[in-house]
Amino acid sequence: MTDTTDRRLTHLSFAATRLGRAFARPKTMAVVCVVLLTALGWLYLGVLAARTGVDWPQGLAALCRPLSAHESAAADFAVLLSMWCAMVFAMMLPSAGPMIFTYAEIADTAARKGDVIVSPFVLASGYALVWLTFAACVALTQIVLVRMALLASDGAATSGLVSGAILIVAGLYQFSAAKRACLTKCRHPFAFFFTNWRTTARGVFGLGVRQGLYCLGCCWAMMLVMLAVGAMNVIWMAALSAVMTIEKMSAGRRLSRAVGMVLIIAGVAVAELG
Repeated sequence: MTDTTDRRLTHLSFAATRLGRAFARPKTMAVVCVVLLTALGWLYLGVLAARTGVDWPQGLAALCRPLSAHESAAADFAVLLSMWCAMVFAMMLPSAGPMIFTYAEIADTAARKGDVIVSPFVLASGYALVWLTFAACVALTQIVLVRMALLASDGAATSGLVSGAILIVAGLYQFSAAKRACLTKCRHPFAFFFTNWRTTARGVFGLGVRQGLYCLGCCWAMMLVMLAVGAMNVIWMAALSAVMTIEKMSAGRRLSRAVGMVLIIAGVAVAELG
């Protein structure tokens, strides 16, 4: 009995040690961080849709029911905030993958040298804070615009002029100096980390916040396109997420300009039809 118990404990101890070593590696932690949080975002959106028992766009739109005048503002905000937070995780973390993996590469090298490192989860937390704040602001703005009858309950603009204006603004921003500067920072995170390396949790959290601000400056207009096409439209979520991720991983300005032209042309067409 004792020998059997000892063998089991030894096996469990060995498994725990291997698991601990795996999660002590920054690269492993980075992969877990991006994949897990992104999956949770999409899973939460899926759960919300499943609760309504209907298809994606209609199901998520139905969850905006609290936007009626009979419900409290707090309930309105809570529902929309949960949706936008899930959208942030689902859409923005994939585009942040290269940045988080770059940090993990540097941290992994530092760990081999015996230097003090901080988990990529701390970096991702700082990054997420920026986008969760953005989600709260957009949720509040959506409530106001719905009350003004500029947005429908599904988060889509109520007129072609409003939708067209949003698309045109997003398209024009693609050609701006601010977009170009923020996109450059997002595309070259190694130089940023190499110059601003920190070895404390507070410092790394601050790096995550700064990278989140660069990402926000790069992608905020693209995220607001969701208000033109329907805030809960999963097809547009996936498409915009892919565009933002590819844009950060590509070189040059051709893709950004092409996306900008498409948005402007689409905006003009929608405005004219509206």
